Amino acid sequence: MQTLKVSKTFRVSHVRKMDDLLVEFTSGDDERAERAARRLAGQGEAVLDELRPLLAAPEADTRWWAVRTLAEVPSPEAVSLLIQALEDEDAAVQQCAALSLSRQPDERAVPALIKAMSSKDALLARLAANALASSGAAAVPALLEVLEMGRQPVRLEAARALARIGDNRSIPALMKALEEDSALMDYWANEGLERMGVGMVFFKP
Repeated sequence: MQTLKVSKTFRVSHVRKMDDLLVEFTSGDDERAERAARRLAGQGEAVLDELRPLLAAPEADTRWWAVRTLAEVPSPEAVSLLIQALEDEDAAVQQCAALSLSRQPDERAVPALIKAMSSKDALLARLAANALASSGAAAVPALLEVLEMGRQPVRLEAARALARIGDNRSIPALMKALEEDSALMDYWANEGLERMGVGMVFFKP
């Protein structure tokens, strides 16, 4: 009986603590919310059950802070929630999710990040490309496809991500990109080729 009483007391105390943190988290004060986000993340995967309802909250700011907290929870389930957040209706929430996935690279996120990289929101596209670069080799095939067939702004982001990854599979595509009449494409193609030890050898006449 004593053990049961102690266990029940602990659970009630834990719930109250979590409730108090969530009040801070949704206070509208960024400094308070940031402190709460870090403290919530310190609970590890246990906090995911608390965050799921917030990811569907009507207020975009609340959803943003839920995503911000997920960035600090190293967990496959947290990554799944971040991937879902890339589809949020609010651009700032999407941007936060892309930034968070840079900290938790996962090949499962590649298709959603490729889609986000094609957004007309330049910041979201840049953050998605950064997350794809963090994904490394797993993102290379999809990035090569974008470089071959995407719109020019998206192709530039793909070239930049490929340059950062430095995977030898991208050498032919980056060499081909040097033939384009684009200073930015030249820059990122050369950057990638140099990183792989084959740059500064190829010059356009």
